[in-house]
Amino acid sequence: MNLKVKIPIDWQIKKIDDISKIYLGLTYTPAYVAIGVPFISVKDLTETGINYSNTKYISREEFETSTNNAKPQKGDVLFGRVGTLGNPVLIEKEIEVCIFVSLGYFRLKTNISDPSFVLNWMKSPLFKNQVDKQVAGGAQKNLNTGWLKNFNIPVPPLQEQRAIAHVLGLMDCLINKNNQLIAQKELQIKWLMQNLLTRKNRLKGFGGEWKTKTLKNILQVAGKPFTPVEDGLYQQIGIRSHTKGIFYKDEVTGAELGNKRVFWIEPNCFVVNIVFAWEHAIAKTTEKEIGMIASHRFPMYKPKEGIIDLDYLLYYFKSPKGKYLLGLASPGGAGRNKTLGKSEFMKLQIPVPSIEEQISIAQVLQAADKEIQLLKTKTEKLREQKKWMMQVLLTGKKRLKI
Repeated sequence: MNLKVKIPIDWQIKKIDDISKIYLGLTYTPAYVAIGVPFISVKDLTETGINYSNTKYISREEFETSTNNAKPQKGDVLFGRVGTLGNPVLIEKEIEVCIFVSLGYFRLKTNISDPSFVLNWMKSPLFKNQVDKQVAGGAQKNLNTGWLKNFNIPVPPLQEQRAIAHVLGLMDCLINKNNQLIAQKELQIKWLMQNLLTRKNRLKGFGGEWKTKTLKNILQVAGKPFTPVEDGLYQQIGIRSHTKGIFYKDEVTGAELGNKRVFWIEPNCFVVNIVFAWEHAIAKTTEKEIGMIASHRFPMYKPKEGIIDLDYLLYYFKSPKGKYLLGLASPGGAGRNKTLGKSEFMKLQIPVPSIEEQISIAQVLQAADKEIQLLKTKTEKLREQKKWMMQVLLTGKKRLKI
């Protein structure tokens, strides 16, 4: 395949076949054992390496007798070739693994190409865009290795390859450190929720007993039903599972809504998806949703003023205990057969401190959430910065001083 990029005069365009050999894993499924040698497939590759958490194992005897092509070594670059493509991984130390045919790897000629440079090239949009144009298959995509051998890659002098890989590696370190901070902060907020929402720890300045109240005594049903006009345009909301909030659907006409029971969204309400409440599909409405509508699947509840704070209520149901209660009020099997009963929901009981303590607890948790969001925004900016660096460094538009 022709590579349509302009490169410096001292760089070369080479085929993958010129700088490496491509090997594939086992074409059969071996017998698995409880303890043995890891047997990995495409699902085990992540952005940061090989994930062994759900890895299956084969016996050492099976490993010893399997083809050597299925045993990548230090310096090889693993890649997925079927299903979910991408997430190439450089094997940086000696390991014992056996791979399935859904994986392949490059064994690079290190006198021509640096493994870290090739890894970054494979992670770049330049490579991925070309792969997307060539992969075959519908739902199950397949990266043809015959085509891959003929793929063109820009190859700078070896010393410059290493310098480029080093700079991009520093960006990866920044991204990884930021993600580690996010993971730490997420554990911290879980600890805060576990302790502040269960009275294990009290905020300074607050005392007294908490009361246990049913939701019927602290919430009132909200949302005014209406009949849509056939030629009117309406925007519906949906609620993502795992506490990921509200999303907006495309506008539809009243005729398209048909006989669906709908109501106007009211701001500052607790809203739940009754089909996936057990999967933490909860949120709160805001001023942004005024003028939008929801179906009967998304009942809304307005907190009674001076009794319950909306943010405290939302955080309580975001907690493990809250999720457990939503599950109790959602009898039935899994998925769409596990529907929240509205009357059962209103019978649920939660601990209710003074309104002042509720607000303070919510503010502490909001501050932790905001910190996490800022870190996630920083990660996205770092990723975008790395993409730009890949674009210019891997094509020679910007040269590093060696």
